[in-house]
Amino acid sequence: MFGFILFPLLGLPMQGSLYELNDSGDSQLKLVNLILPSIALGIRPISVICQMTRSSILEVMQQNYIRTAKAKGLPSVRFIGQHLLKNAMNPIITTISSWFASLLTGSFFIEYVFNYRGLGDLLINAMNSFDVPLILGCCILITIVFSLINLITDTIYSLLDPRIKTN
Repeated sequence: MFGFILFPLLGLPMQGSLYELNDSGDSQLKLVNLILPSIALGIRPISVICQMTRSSILEVMQQNYIRTAKAKGLPSVRFIGQHLLKNAMNPIITTISSWFASLLTGSFFIEYVFNYRGLGDLLINAMNSFDVPLILGCCILITIVFSLINLITDTIYSLLDPRIKTN
């Protein structure tokens, strides 16, 4: 019974807004309407990021300095945090930042399937009605978001790895 209430399937509508009006006319927050879109949008990136994390950690585990740190008998928390994860994070950060583009474009389809009103719906409606200023505004906003993601990624690179400098 709990799964039926939690996931709006088989009888309950799969589409719905984040805010819905109740019987008294007040808007009520419906977080249950975010579960299926979140799963549909996030399951593939999470699996790819987990796979990249595993392969990156296995690659770093083969390095000589890791074997030396193990041989010295460092505590496992310090070993994992300072040596293993710190050196394995660059490919993981690259994978995460590259998936933001996929999530942004994938959200257009998720908005269409689950009948949400968002940037994707706005852009598709603007294209259907040939609203050029609105199309340009949406494209400029998406470009700014991608540029900020790349700037944040470069900043994280320089914080994690002292060999990488930002100019």
